[in-house]
Amino acid sequence: MSAHLPALLVVVPLLSAPLAALVRRPRAAWAVALGAAWWSLYAAVRLLHRVLATGTISYAMGSWAAPWGIEYRIDAVNAFVILIVSSIAAVVVPYARASVEQELEHERIALFYAALILCLTGLLGISVTGDVFNVYVFLEISSLSAYALISMGQDRRALTSAYQYLIMGSVGATFIVIGIGLMYVMTGTLNMADLAERLSAVASTKTIPVAFAFLTVGFSLKLALFPLHLWLPNAYTYAPSAVSSFIASTATKVAVYMMLRFFFTVFGAVFAFDVMRLDWILMPLAILAIVSMSLVAIYQANVKRLLAYSSVAQIGYIILGISLASVAGVSAGILHLFNHALIKGSLFMAMGCVMYRVGSVKMEDMAGLGRSMPWTMAAFVVGGLSLIGVPLTVGFISKWYLVTAALARGLWPVAIVVLAGSLLAVVYVWKVVEVAYFRPPAPDVHIREAPLSLLVPTWALVLANLYFGINAKLTTGVATQAAQLLLGAGR
Repeated sequence: MSAHLPALLVVVPLLSAPLAALVRRPRAAWAVALGAAWWSLYAAVRLLHRVLATGTISYAMGSWAAPWGIEYRIDAVNAFVILIVSSIAAVVVPYARASVEQELEHERIALFYAALILCLTGLLGISVTGDVFNVYVFLEISSLSAYALISMGQDRRALTSAYQYLIMGSVGATFIVIGIGLMYVMTGTLNMADLAERLSAVASTKTIPVAFAFLTVGFSLKLALFPLHLWLPNAYTYAPSAVSSFIASTATKVAVYMMLRFFFTVFGAVFAFDVMRLDWILMPLAILAIVSMSLVAIYQANVKRLLAYSSVAQIGYIILGISLASVAGVSAGILHLFNHALIKGSLFMAMGCVMYRVGSVKMEDMAGLGRSMPWTMAAFVVGGLSLIGVPLTVGFISKWYLVTAALARGLWPVAIVVLAGSLLAVVYVWKVVEVAYFRPPAPDVHIREAPLSLLVPTWALVLANLYFGINAKLTTGVATQAAQLLLGAGR
């Protein structure tokens, strides 16, 4: 079975999705989803260990050798992304049981778990495949299921948010498939490794830069890079709590991985940054995202919406690292993929706990929660400190590496932007803390702490924020190895 782990990583959740829908009973569907999520985590850990020990894994689907057959190819880059996605899924599914039972109608719960597993399948498939058209297929699987998940929110605006996401997501996917089609026309292959070899012969034509441009726009839409982020705030705000936690921690991270894989592995860093000057586009947009979206977050009255705009700013940090086109910068960006997943997962889960007891995540309804829900709000505080970048949290590790990478390139204004973003994060995190701890609760309102079924998964991510902030050897080591693989140690 060990030899077939790359395929089973995708096949097991893919088969579990219809099973969850067929069993119909909510608890049975939850058990199926839990098994699929924890299987994915087990496979991800095993694959990362094998990659670090023996190097890149190549798996030929149906024993058809690449480039004729579909190849699953796993190296340090996507092994790390697979670990991020499966880890978040393994925590979100236990969390979802109580949360979903309160927020969704009974007859829709089994379908919810089917869509959640299908979304997980698509994200894992994008991460593991070595075939560019397969990337598009799995992208559509994850996107369609994400639209369905978001539309299940209690608020009527969830449906319009899902529709807006569908429109913009479809535009992004169309740009991506056009770029893939143009590359196929010029090279006659869809295998990533084969494309990387053949593109150099046709890179001087007009078609390849056009393909590059289409892919850039498509990936930017999918990862919600400013100003193509308009679908994200409403999607995160009105989705069910478990969906917000899962998608905020995984979907944009996988989209960033697609950008990394295409621009560094397929096109190559020299073409992307020296010929096409991608850094001239990514760096200004990343800086604008950090500053403007942090400012917008400050003025939000809905905490989930505040966290959504904060996510767009945090994506700016990731893209800023990538735009430096150095091993230090790219490793900082990849490191923040993992760290931000932990941060936003814990924060959205804390808001799910509030939603469970209060029925709202508006600041005006959270007065005094620091006393009535101490464990929930403590989790939010730790996640907020990590978002700011306080030492001993994962957020500090990310920003330290990013500032170091910027200074190594002599870009001290970029380092100042990173620090300014942290100061703005202090403002919007403090707004929530102030309401929860320093405002009296409404009279005659008695709110209890969230149940353990919600608190335990939330605190699992909170403790991970602290553990990997204190002992970052594994995450920084894998991120650096991944960056070296993408760029070459000499860049």
